[in-house]
This record gives sequence, C-alpha cells and structure tokens, in this order.
Amino acid sequence: MTIFSRYVFRQAAGALLLILLSLAGVVWIAIALRQLNVVTTQGQDALTLITMTTLALPNLLAIIAPFALLIATLHTLNRLNADSELIVMTAAGATVWTVARPLIVLSLIVAAAVSFVNHIAMPWSLRLLNEYVVQMRTDLLTQVIQPGRFNSPEAGLTFHIRERATNGELQGLIMHDNRNPSQPQSYLAENGLIVKDASSSYLIMSKGHILRRPDLKEPAQIIQFEKYAVDLERFETKAGKEEKDLRPRERYLDELLNPGNSRGFKAEPGKFRTELHERFSNPLYPITFVLIALAAVGQAQSTRQNRTQLLAYGFVIGTACRLGGLAVSNLVTLKASATPLLYIIPIGAGTIALISMAFPRPILGPALSRLTAPITDKMASLLATLRRPTPTPSAEA
Repeated sequence: MTIFSRYVFRQAAGALLLILLSLAGVVWIAIALRQLNVVTTQGQDALTLITMTTLALPNLLAIIAPFALLIATLHTLNRLNADSELIVMTAAGATVWTVARPLIVLSLIVAAAVSFVNHIAMPWSLRLLNEYVVQMRTDLLTQVIQPGRFNSPEAGLTFHIRERATNGELQGLIMHDNRNPSQPQSYLAENGLIVKDASSSYLIMSKGHILRRPDLKEPAQIIQFEKYAVDLERFETKAGKEEKDLRPRERYLDELLNPGNSRGFKAEPGKFRTELHERFSNPLYPITFVLIALAAVGQAQSTRQNRTQLLAYGFVIGTACRLGGLAVSNLVTLKASATPLLYIIPIGAGTIALISMAFPRPILGPALSRLTAPITDKMASLLATLRRPTPTPSAEA
C-alpha cells in the first residue's frame, strides 16, 4: 500500500471499530434489558445474565458489521472531502480507485470476519447458550423453588413442593401446566429428582398421578404412574433419550448440508435452506456497501450541500439493499426458486455501483433523486441543525 492508502485504511478501520463497538453495545444493552428477568425473577446472578447476553451477540454480528462498515466508509470519505484531501488527490491525477483500494481491502477483512461468525462463532455460541438455559432451568427447581410456596417460572406453569431432602430430592411435588387452556394437566408425585445429561435435564417423578382433561365436555382423566419423566427444557413428556434436534442456526456447515433424520428438517426444510444460503450471501454485503459508498461520495465534491445529499443517498440505498435481502430470506423459506435472489441483490447492487464509479456523473439520475428527495432533504436538515453552533448568552454588565 502507498502512504495515502495506509492513511485511508487507518481512518476507515478506526471509525469501523468505534461504530461496531457502539452498535454492539446498544444491541447488548437491549438484549440484557429483555433478559433482566433472569436475575430478578429466576434467582440467577449478574454473571449469568452477562454471559447469556454476550453469547447472543454473534447471532447479530453478521448484520451489524456490514452496517458499521457502511457508516464508517461514508464517514471516512466525507471527512476526506471536507478536508479537501480528495480534491487535492484528484488534482494530482488520482482516480477514485486510489481511494477504493484500501477500503475494498477493509471490506474483504470484514467479509471474512462475517463468514467466520456465520460458520463457526454463531453455532458455537448458540449451543453454549442452550447449555446455560438448561442449567438455569435446572437451578430453577433445585435452588429457586422454596418448600411450601407456589412458584411460577412462566405464565400458566406452577410448581409446589412440601420439602427438599438433603440429597436434593423433592418431596410432595405438585406441577400444574395450564399454558394450553384447552388441555390443562396436573402432576402429583410423592418424590421428584432432577437428572441431567449432556443435552437437557429431566424431572423424574415417582409414585404419583396425572390429572388431565383433553376434552372440556368430558370428565377429567386420572393416570397413575410409578415413574414419569418430564423434559425441563420444553416441559413436555419425553418417552426416551433422544438426541436433541438442533435448530438451523445452531448447526455447523456440515450439519446443515447433511441434516440426517432431523425432525426440524423434515418439518421445515425451508429454514435449513435459508440459513445455508444466508451464510454464504451475507459476506457479500460488506463489499457491496463499500462500493455503494464509493459510488455516492467517492468523488471530490466542492460544496457541503452536495456531500450531505450524497451521504444520505448512499446510506438509504445501502439500507434498502440489506432490507431487501432480509425480506427475500423469508421468501426463500417458502419458495426454493427465490434462492438466487439472495445473491442477486448484493451482487447486482455492487455491479451498479461499479458502473456508477466508472461513469460518475449520472450516478443516481433524476428519477432516483426525485424518489429519495424527501428522505435526503430531512437528513440534510438534521445534519445542518447538528452542525449549527449553540448561541452563548451574553454576560450581564
């Protein structure tokens, strides 16, 4: 790289890290607030909350990182224009490709990071998160539920125990499941014991009865049992030990390509197809966003108004491109024939941006300008208001 290329790369990379950390922090706080009941109502400590919310972040980084790169690229190019550096470089004979090279290198690094998150980090974090959820639900019965009290870990589900033995056995157990009002069930057992394996945890009840009423017009049914197992992860009856069926995002690439006898794949194969192609199409967006930013503000601009409008154009077009990709993902789940659109949107947008860079002046055209004018005008007014200095009150004599 030349000195100028290294300078542009440092500016864009620094802005990317700052924006990425800021967006990740905002998302982390939103997840933490949503999961705050883990600490307040389910008896877990703050470390568990921090761990669970952090493990949920990689699931969103594949979307956050390309947007952070788009904003960082627009900011860097606008700064080069504002400081007249692009004007000087253009006057010295440099082209838009001089600025494009370091930014494209940065986009390739981000694309590789997104691929790593999609194929390795996200499945690993979601699997570990499930282990924490299983542990939390086990702790809910072994630690949080107090003898002599009715406890409701979720709406429609109530537990009560008479006492807890020193070996952890629950005595005088009552569990009422009314989450499905049309099929309420009650479990009464003399003893209960929590048993865990690698994938889930179970409540083994002994010497008890099940009261259920599948039809409200019929009398209640009473079923006596010597031993009965309930899967605490789903609070459903589980007859035997079966391997847990992983969701599409919890699977590594080879598991997505060969789901085997997965119950989820048999029920909803479209979700597996969408997840597989999203993992390969998402890394295209960092490159596309950099090309869109270069097409919008990669040329030297002499007036602030033009720069502000082109910044708005670049951000709106990039956002619309990504939202279109997310909408197509839902369509691919329903129709396999829509799969090529996941690749056509980023590749097509990047190709149009490349053409615009080769022929810079008709970048957007009158039709697109009229279409996006209301949005860009409001954004320009907002930026102008933020730049306006605040008047200071004059000192009284």
